[in-house]
Amino acid sequence: MHALAKAWGSTLYLFPNRARHTTEKNLSACFPEKSETEIAELTKASLISTATTALEMGKSWLLPMEKTLKLVNDVEGDDHFKEACQSGDGTILLAPHLGNWEIFGYYLCDAIQSTWLYQPPRYQALDRFITRTRSRSGIKVVATNQSGVAQVFKALKRGELVGVLPDQVPLEEGGAYGPFFGVSALTMTLVSKLVQKTDAKVFCGFAKRLPNAKGFKIVVEEADNGIYSADVDESVAALNRSVEQSVLNAIEQYQWEYKRFRKQADGEKFY
Repeated sequence: MHALAKAWGSTLYLFPNRARHTTEKNLSACFPEKSETEIAELTKASLISTATTALEMGKSWLLPMEKTLKLVNDVEGDDHFKEACQSGDGTILLAPHLGNWEIFGYYLCDAIQSTWLYQPPRYQALDRFITRTRSRSGIKVVATNQSGVAQVFKALKRGELVGVLPDQVPLEEGGAYGPFFGVSALTMTLVSKLVQKTDAKVFCGFAKRLPNAKGFKIVVEEADNGIYSADVDESVAALNRSVEQSVLNAIEQYQWEYKRFRKQADGEKFY
């Protein structure tokens, strides 16, 4: 499967297309210190990683849960996370689009009551399928709307675990602009608001794909302490720093073809 993904990603790199253009644009903006050769190498590696993630998703959805969990061969930093989950104060887990976020959620939420915010796909049949497969591990998924946010808040008040994908572009009314690798990015304010209304502890992490199809390593660590600031701008900046710290562990495994900077405060077109 990884061999197929390498062929797919390499093909995307060879020919002009939206995914390649966006990936190059994002990498060049976020890592201006890198040479053109380094950006080109990262672009190709990123496209291969994106193709790999796409193929892995189907496997993680369809395999029996015990087989999916066995794909994890190493874990780093989960001790403090488990302590927080057992504290009864509520826990927020940030899962950026890095590595294999499906396996990340499955593994850390195994045998833990959790509620995850997600953006439903356009097709109802696919939405039902994804919801059913994710729920196998006890994960409850709720849509990113007013009802879903209310359920997330109640879950934290009950001292449960809540999962959030922190690097999706929110609606203007639900976001604030903050730096992401030095580039202005409209960033969700939901996490900032939740930590002000609860005693929840925030963590961030991902499932790192190991070389030579050796499975995955779970990496989880406490979020940047600034995320607890009452100042929304400071909290949003800290959320982005938390994601950055995870991304720096595996730059090529981030979903760089996503148009993270498509909305700019000055109205300028980034892409």
